[in-house]
Amino acid sequence: MSVIELVGEIELSPAFHDCDPMNVVWHGNYFKYFEIARCALLQRFNYDYPQMLEGGHLWPVVDARVKYIRPLLFQQALRVRSQIVEWENRLKIQYEILDAGSGQVLTRAHTIQVAVDATTREMLYQSPAILFQRLGVPAP
Repeated sequence: MSVIELVGEIELSPAFHDCDPMNVVWHGNYFKYFEIARCALLQRFNYDYPQMLEGGHLWPVVDARVKYIRPLLFQQALRVRSQIVEWENRLKIQYEILDAGSGQVLTRAHTIQVAVDATTREMLYQSPAILFQRLGVPAP
């Protein structure tokens, strides 16, 4: 499987409770949209959080970066693209939030997760073999 296939996309519209008094999405709620997109992407490979835990691993987010380019608005039709760009020693997923109508990029972000042994809570310095299997990529 090539890297280009490690991509997902969801559609959503911000709800009223996600917005501030000016009908702009509060900056902290962007992470909820990234999480929804990340789960949808990982579900494509049958390796969402329940499967991670069944395989004996936790995958906490250890780093997150966001570039807010333009505001997201109440009921604005959005597309959230997610792409796995690193997987050997960590799971790095890049995101773009786009206006569904124009395709204009409104936000760019990435998250980094590391594998942790669910029993010992020790961080692993290489992604577990099950990740490579599920993604269909060669192990290092």
